[in-house]
Amino acid sequence: MNRYRSNSMTQVDQNRLVDNFLHLVKIDSESGNEKEVALDIESQLQGLGFCVERLAVPETLSNGFNIYAKLPGTLDGSIVLSCHMDTVTPGNGIQPIIEDGIIRSNGETILGGDDKSGIAAILEAVKTLQENNLAHKTIEIAFTVYEEGGLRGSQEFDCAKIESEVGIVLDSGGPIGTIIAVAPGQQNLKVTITGKPAHAGLAPEQGINALTVASDAISNMNLSRIDEETTANIGVVSGGQATNIVMPSLYLEAEARSLDEGKLAKQVSHMVETFEAAATKHGAKIDIVSSRAYNPFQIPESHPHIQSVKEVFTQLDIEPIVTSTGGGSDANIFAEKGLTIVNLSTGMAKVHTTEEYIAIEDMRKISQFLMAYLTK
Repeated sequence: MNRYRSNSMTQVDQNRLVDNFLHLVKIDSESGNEKEVALDIESQLQGLGFCVERLAVPETLSNGFNIYAKLPGTLDGSIVLSCHMDTVTPGNGIQPIIEDGIIRSNGETILGGDDKSGIAAILEAVKTLQENNLAHKTIEIAFTVYEEGGLRGSQEFDCAKIESEVGIVLDSGGPIGTIIAVAPGQQNLKVTITGKPAHAGLAPEQGINALTVASDAISNMNLSRIDEETTANIGVVSGGQATNIVMPSLYLEAEARSLDEGKLAKQVSHMVETFEAAATKHGAKIDIVSSRAYNPFQIPESHPHIQSVKEVFTQLDIEPIVTSTGGGSDANIFAEKGLTIVNLSTGMAKVHTTEEYIAIEDMRKISQFLMAYLTK
């Protein structure tokens, strides 16, 4: 007699799912300060029978650690499930509020559904599997620190630990059923323009205004939406000493992203050349540091992993939507390290703002999907 019961009618415990999500978001974990939430998640995974390993990261990166965990299954197949444990600011002292089936913050902070909604969904799916004695695939966990602001935790993650060939990152918005199979690469530029100071009232013509150089460059630069696959932005600008001093130096941080490697290289080259041309025109010095944040990844919709994910969503009467995104995630890094991996929506909305929210029904659906996928 088979001791395992069918999962066709088994439902995750929505109340328990929500309670754990609320518990997790109340733990302060802005990027670099993940220790407390990592310890809590480690304890929960151990309580579910996972073999858990702490993977150290540089102390300059975080006071916490990456988590690798494994729970052997009896069904064929293995999958690594991944989320990040950090949040953006303002993410301390989060007070979640539930109104009409929607969880949001009190408006003073972000909510933290990015990415604790994914963590809560995974934990609830496993709890449901175990309390109903359901056979499942081997489950591996890759939870990371410092995803926000550069995917730093996943870059440090020791993927030699991971035995699975396929993975799912739970770190996207949109309708449940959204499958991110294409994501851009990103190149960062750090630009220092050095002009020449002078008294702005007595002899401004003797100076070289670094801001004038920057504005000349930016006015000739293609920015924002370049095409359907490519974007560019200047997001940080700092400089100046006083209104009566011709600005002697200016620092900028910029980025370019594209789904296409060739287009990314072309856009970065354009930005660098435009900055350099403006500096030469005005007689300023310029220093540009260009660095790759992460590479693009793309999985064809025909790939068996995509088809398997789509099949489970369809079985749950959820329309699968295979699409691309303009944002990067840990999926970019894990794909670069050899995993075939997709990023799924948990239903999070208006992330990185104090208006962030998530619907309880969406959290239930993605947790239900995980349970169904793991028992497939």
